[in-house]
Amino acid sequence: MFDRETICGVIKSFGLVFGDIGTSPIYTLAVIFLLTKPTEAHVMGILSLIIWTLITVVTVEYAWLAMSLGQKGEGGTIVLRELLVPMLKSGRQVVFITLLSFIGISLLFGDGVITPAISILSAVEGLTLVPGLEGTATETLVIIAAIIAILLFTFQRKGTEKVAWTFGPLMVLWFISIAASGLVSILHVPSVLQAVNPYYAVKFLLENGVAGFFLLSQVILCATGGEALYADMGHLGKLPIIRAWYLVFFALVLNYLGQGAFIIQHPEAKNVLFEMIFQQAQVLYIPFLILSIFATVIASQAMISGMFSIVYQGITTRVLPMLKVDYMSSELMSQIYIGVTNWFLLISVLFVMFLFKQSHYLAEAYGLAVTGTMTLTGIMMTWIFYLRNNRLKTLASLFVTLIDMAFLLSSLHKIPYGGYWSIVLAFIPFSIIMIYTSGQKRLSGALKPMDLDVFLEKYNHMYKNASKIKGTALFFARDVKKIPPYIVNTMFNNNIIYEDNIIVSLIKMDNPFGVSGSFKNNLADGLRIFEIYMGYMEVVDVEKILKASEINEKTIFYGIEDIVTENIIWKIYSTIKKLTPAFVQFYKLPSHKIHGVITRIEM
Repeated sequence: MFDRETICGVIKSFGLVFGDIGTSPIYTLAVIFLLTKPTEAHVMGILSLIIWTLITVVTVEYAWLAMSLGQKGEGGTIVLRELLVPMLKSGRQVVFITLLSFIGISLLFGDGVITPAISILSAVEGLTLVPGLEGTATETLVIIAAIIAILLFTFQRKGTEKVAWTFGPLMVLWFISIAASGLVSILHVPSVLQAVNPYYAVKFLLENGVAGFFLLSQVILCATGGEALYADMGHLGKLPIIRAWYLVFFALVLNYLGQGAFIIQHPEAKNVLFEMIFQQAQVLYIPFLILSIFATVIASQAMISGMFSIVYQGITTRVLPMLKVDYMSSELMSQIYIGVTNWFLLISVLFVMFLFKQSHYLAEAYGLAVTGTMTLTGIMMTWIFYLRNNRLKTLASLFVTLIDMAFLLSSLHKIPYGGYWSIVLAFIPFSIIMIYTSGQKRLSGALKPMDLDVFLEKYNHMYKNASKIKGTALFFARDVKKIPPYIVNTMFNNNIIYEDNIIVSLIKMDNPFGVSGSFKNNLADGLRIFEIYMGYMEVVDVEKILKASEINEKTIFYGIEDIVTENIIWKIYSTIKKLTPAFVQFYKLPSHKIHGVITRIEM
């Protein structure tokens, strides 16, 4: 039964989750039939491939397999790593899976750039069918698309909470429109319904050989955004997304079949979806064009919000540096804004728009990152199901992973034709992740923390004999058994000791959500331990937790590392550390209370 809450969840899913995959019909068939002859046999084969791609890659891989992993709130490559690592026995396996997850995160950046660019460009190109605008120059269309992109990214700073409620209903209208137009077109050529039979897909691949195989790299465009089903689970829960997907799947299949019917009747068609709508109802064409631009903006918004979530997961799981995070909603802590990510995406989107100029050229760069991400997801899921002894899901996961690999191999031929840009774009975050994680490991070794036993001996002697400052001082340490050098310097070298000293430790849990804070046993007179347990996808208000436990600190100390190095890699790492907020700034602790203690480190 569909209750009111479920219906609301389904409608929200249309806007938050299905924008990207929902706008794929704008360009998928248009791009495919630039590369192959629009004969009836080819149309039937391509339609069959599209339908079965949506079934295997989206329905089986994401809606069934991926969404069966973990609890509500889990989603994405980082989550799969967090699930898998505790189950692995050897260090080499952990390193391998960690590397896979880093590649997965990086490839999603490539997606995050190309998705808004191709979606907005392809919708704006629909203007050329409006009477009087047929001769609009390509440069003009790119400028219009760029202005829409700039407005979209600039608006992120204001928060999407105020307009997010309109996304769902607008996408519902979009899906109804494309389903209705597809149905009208099918009525003219009902034989296209036979494309549901996978026989036509197999026949197309067998008859077209290598050319047919390479065409799979364009067929996968119909499934771009499928990963959002799993990645966005935390926003809405599993059930509304799966129920919405069945409706979206039905609308997409109707539209693709309708476009196929239109191509059989009009093999000269280039911008298939828009030409089909224009012929069916000219009077509704401009409203549909406006709706398509809104739909592509919503699709881009979903990708941007997804990127913010992924970057935040990267920060909390300590694979990315602590970038400045702004919380855009007092009620929904998941609504965040990360300025560095936002402007990096905008600059990259504008760059690829002006580089490729037309959506069908941009399609040559699109798909490589998507198929890479899907393949990595498949590998990690298969491994999890195998270790859990779930034979059915292991076999199903292995099957879809092999299909993902076929799509990935097919997409490799795009590299010389612009596909290398998705690798270049992915290489930027991958380099940052590798340098940052390696630097943190090296820094941790160079800092030489003091063992707790040695620290307590010195502390007890000092606390008894030295004059103490009134009030409470807070210190932060990742592991209480290893005392960071800045605490040692503050207390023993600078002789700064308070009546009440609290070491605060933030501990990442295996679960994605949940926050709790509590005192542990006192280590010594005037020395207490306060532990904050936090889910790895949790947005934590540290100050609020401290206040709730009646901690009213006078001063907050934190460590600053002054890195001295001749090594170019560590120089980059040092620059990253200087440009990103310190721990206490990231967690928005009161600036008038914080004091940084510098430790000089040679790397």
